[in-house]
Amino acid sequence: MDFDYTPKVKDLQKRLNTFMDQHIYPNEDAFHNEVEANRAKGNPWVPTKIMEELKDKARAAGLWNLFLPQSERGAGLTNLEYAPLCEIMGRSHIAPEAFNCSAPDTGNMETIERYGNDAQRNEWLMPLLEGKIRSAFAMTEPAVASSDATNIEARIERKGDEYVINGRKWWTSGAPDPRCKILIFMGKTDPDNPSRHNQQSMVLVPMDTPGVTRVRALSVFGYDHAPHGHGEVDFKDVRVPVSNILLGEGRGFEIAQGRLGPGRIHHCMRLIGLAERALELMCRRAIKRVAFHKPIADQGVTRERIAEARIMIDQARFLTLNAAWKMDTAGNKVAKQEIAMIKVAAPNMALQVIDWAMQVHGGAGISDDFPLAAAYAQARTLRYADGPDEVHRNAIAKQELGRYLSK
Repeated sequence: MDFDYTPKVKDLQKRLNTFMDQHIYPNEDAFHNEVEANRAKGNPWVPTKIMEELKDKARAAGLWNLFLPQSERGAGLTNLEYAPLCEIMGRSHIAPEAFNCSAPDTGNMETIERYGNDAQRNEWLMPLLEGKIRSAFAMTEPAVASSDATNIEARIERKGDEYVINGRKWWTSGAPDPRCKILIFMGKTDPDNPSRHNQQSMVLVPMDTPGVTRVRALSVFGYDHAPHGHGEVDFKDVRVPVSNILLGEGRGFEIAQGRLGPGRIHHCMRLIGLAERALELMCRRAIKRVAFHKPIADQGVTRERIAEARIMIDQARFLTLNAAWKMDTAGNKVAKQEIAMIKVAAPNMALQVIDWAMQVHGGAGISDDFPLAAAYAQARTLRYADGPDEVHRNAIAKQELGRYLSK
């Protein structure tokens, strides 16, 4: 394993950091101010002008669609090459969208690229890659423990040349966004199949299809994340052509596993960048802030936390790079344990580092004067997204025990 970055990646790192310094960080407040101005007018779900301007600049700078490995439609980067770039974007929550590298669109684009047909790619993948529309992934349901995907109750029933869809989904990221034009919907086409993993299918559902209703936007620790957000969506006798199926009936669980692998590693990459920024804010604040007649940076407990934060961040980074390398060299399925490990490690690491950074900031740390409170809410959410800690720990333990059960 050689984790030294290639000249191509080093050049992209330099260009990304320059773009972040010149355009992303200086416009974070402008983005929030525009959202709040729209909220004051009665609708925070209006796409911001500042984001569209940033997207144009990123596209012009050649910093667009850096993800999508093993595809001529992407930047030609492997997961290992993309990792340090995704980390840089993760330092600001407005950055991923500016580079067209934000969730859930990246996962959905990879899904359509990998499992869709030519017609589906032309209709939906191309406008997503161009940043003209956004998308959502409708899997989680309010009535069941969706961490076990076989619990899903939503129905996809074939009637002639159409599928009729019924069910209710929530935590459908991006659904409240007016730019969301397409959903990937997971439901059961064959609930009586003896194999619980062959009961589900995935279909493409245009957001404007009759019967699709945005019920409400969901908040996370009080943040609604407008204009993107997370939504609860109702599907009542929704009809789509059978040609909207992805891969085939009964292949939904297979697609979910293929989709969530890259999605999980992207989340972890961004979390490392988020933790790096929290540590930077922590150090700057500790040096400037004085308590009990000396800078907080001179307090032993603060130095211990700074040291531990550095250790934890680097541990998570190396675990993530290892997972990315394994995905590139052996495939996502073979790398499932490494992916599960980082999905547990990265959010918990980020939460601890952000918590220490908040503590150094005092009361200001939990206010919106600094990005730490919002970062904490984001990191805490990612202990659920793409599978909760408990599910991943269970999978890791089962694989580890399996090494000895056969002996």
